[in-house]
Amino acid sequence: SATPATLLAATANCCAFADVFHFSTLFPGAFSCCTKISDEIPKGILRRVERFDIQKADGLCHLEAVILYIEGRKFCVSPRIRRVKKWMKKKMFKIHRKNGRRQRTKIKKKREKKQ
Repeated sequence: SATPATLLAATANCCAFADVFHFSTLFPGAFSCCTKISDEIPKGILRRVERFDIQKADGLCHLEAVILYIEGRKFCVSPRIRRVKKWMKKKMFKIHRKNGRRQRTKIKKKREKKQ
């Protein structure tokens, strides 16, 4: 038979799991936060990055980080690494430039229709 101490421990574990499950349901991003970041990055790794996210230190996440996705794995690196900064700037410029061109074309077409 179970002693009161083991029953109490089992109840505490069950409640702790329920709290974590409930918290993860309400805040799904909370458990994808980077808790440790690397201050160094191997040379050729940025060429293999499939996509990246920027984690800000606000609310649920406590560290600023750049999350690199490589072959289905997630790597957290410091946003202060010079090579990462330069790489992100280049990627962001390409994205904005591509979107900007599309937008300009639409605006020109609208102006042509008005005249």
